[in-house]
Amino acid sequence: MIRTTLTAALLALGLTGAVQAAGSDGEVINYEFPFEGPFGSYDQMQLQRGLQVYTEVCAACHGLRYVAFRNLHDEGGPGLPEDQVAAYADFYEVWDPALFDGEGDFRPATPNDRFPESALSNAPDLSLMAKARAGFHGPYGTGINQFFKGMGGPEYIASLLTGYTGEDKEEAGVILYENTAFPGGWISMAPPLYGDDVVYEDGSPADLESVSKDVAAFLMWTAEPKLNQRKQAGLTGVIFLSILSVLLYLTNKRLWAPVKARTKNGE
Repeated sequence: MIRTTLTAALLALGLTGAVQAAGSDGEVINYEFPFEGPFGSYDQMQLQRGLQVYTEVCAACHGLRYVAFRNLHDEGGPGLPEDQVAAYADFYEVWDPALFDGEGDFRPATPNDRFPESALSNAPDLSLMAKARAGFHGPYGTGINQFFKGMGGPEYIASLLTGYTGEDKEEAGVILYENTAFPGGWISMAPPLYGDDVVYEDGSPADLESVSKDVAAFLMWTAEPKLNQRKQAGLTGVIFLSILSVLLYLTNKRLWAPVKARTKNGE
């Protein structure tokens, strides 16, 4: 009886999630990313391509205030050489309050500085966007789709970038654009990508879907830069606990074997 009731509840929950995912929550495509799964890891070349997309397209409006330029050199990330990181940082200007006897002024960024924040009040920072949207899908934001289907923040970002239909409307003096992935179906951000927006030096495809997945993977790295290390630590912990469980089981049998033998013989 309990099993039947539990099964019915889970089925109802699943149906509710399906209705929500197709309705107010928007349609999110379950894209495949190399870092998904317990053994997945970031693709360094994909992160470098995503960095290029962010630099040439997204950085005009959005910032990455929680990411330092030096992190672009970190293992498990884009892996840029230190000289390239320094040259990349030099393209940006950051505010330094210590200049001119405390009056402050802008100066070229160094690898120890962080990416600048956005100058637009309506343009959200992208540092934690993938994490913020990770538990968005599923019934009442419980993250069911992420748990069972691996659908989280990167899928939402890629689906959003590819979800524009080309339709727009004006409401209260604001132009809204129809987007199949955005909750409610209409978003105030104009399509940032159209396909072939960038030219990759390695000759990788630069169509709309490929570019969207590349920048989504990069934004996932900005939100979870230690993902590879965390998975390795988790795997090590599972192996250690498994071995410990076997040892405890064998020890238990060894300690209690004489007692069980006496009990069986009626002693």
